[in-house]
Amino acid sequence: MLNRVAVLSDIHGVLPALDAVLAEPDVSTADRIVLTGDIAAGPQPNQVLDRLTGLGDRVAWISGNADRELLEYRRGLRDSIPDPIAPWAAEQLREDHLDLLASLPRSLTLSVRGLGKVLFCHATPRDDEEVVLVDSRLDRWKEVFGGLGSDVRTVVCGHTHMPFVRLAHGRLVVNPGSVGMPYGRPGAHWAVLGPGVELRTTDFDTAAAAKLIGRDSAYPGIAEWADYFLHARATDEDALDAFAPRDGRDSAP
Repeated sequence: MLNRVAVLSDIHGVLPALDAVLAEPDVSTADRIVLTGDIAAGPQPNQVLDRLTGLGDRVAWISGNADRELLEYRRGLRDSIPDPIAPWAAEQLREDHLDLLASLPRSLTLSVRGLGKVLFCHATPRDDEEVVLVDSRLDRWKEVFGGLGSDVRTVVCGHTHMPFVRLAHGRLVVNPGSVGMPYGRPGAHWAVLGPGVELRTTDFDTAAAAKLIGRDSAYPGIAEWADYFLHARATDEDALDAFAPRDGRDSAP
């Protein structure tokens, strides 16, 4: 059983944000670092993957929908990706990166002190792009948790880039937010598990990070991309308005 687990989600290829989180004492000393997907789809995909693989077996990886899309694009299984930066990011990846992404599981379980058996996934346990939100109705949570064993009492997910902790049918649900593309407020968002749950935010110099990314990334329009996402120009209200129709609430009786 692990005493402390650091959870990093939705890094989206932003190395300065990742480095700021990795420097946190509760990350550097954690028994395990779990990545809950959407790791490389951003302005510095190779640099982020190389930094994380350099950490060795301390890191447990999960694939997100964006990781899957990068792989599918490069392998000729799709000819477009909705996120404008993603096709560019896909073309930057080396073959060893593609092999890594192809090997990633969609979920994993770990035993964590104080929380018992914890299931980690990207969006929901059954799908890597399904949407659930802090205010999703209980029937929706019952639906997406269908098939989970009763011994799984905590579920950790990402995907929506907004941190929250809530109860749903007796299970604790944790979303650490996004390291590299936060919605609602700036900073790199992550979480610590064991024996409880702590949502964390690492502040870093976003202006300096935007300049660094602008020098390091050849993505066209990188200055605008970095300004928008590093400064969290999308509010939590914007994000909830965009995501809410996808959690099934509009079709609820």
